[in-house]
Amino acid sequence: MQPLPAIRALDQFYLDARSRLLDLAATLDRIDRGSAEDDTANDPRLARIRGALEVLLSAEPAKAEQIQKLFSLDYDPAWVKPQPRF
Repeated sequence: MQPLPAIRALDQFYLDARSRLLDLAATLDRIDRGSAEDDTANDPRLARIRGALEVLLSAEPAKAEQIQKLFSLDYDPAWVKPQPRF
């Protein structure tokens, strides 16, 4: 299967990307307007969001994979396999 040509991908997904970026900007504005007594400077969730933005600004390929890894736990071979409920 051939990848979608870049111009067609831009034509097809531009408005969706624009909408999601505006939504993210609004979320970050809400965080910025939050109470000064809230300590978000050391919050790992905000650090991950900032890391994801750095990935988006980079010229590196596979941005989705890199961002998914930022928000994922490392594999632990000791994890217990879920059992079905009866």
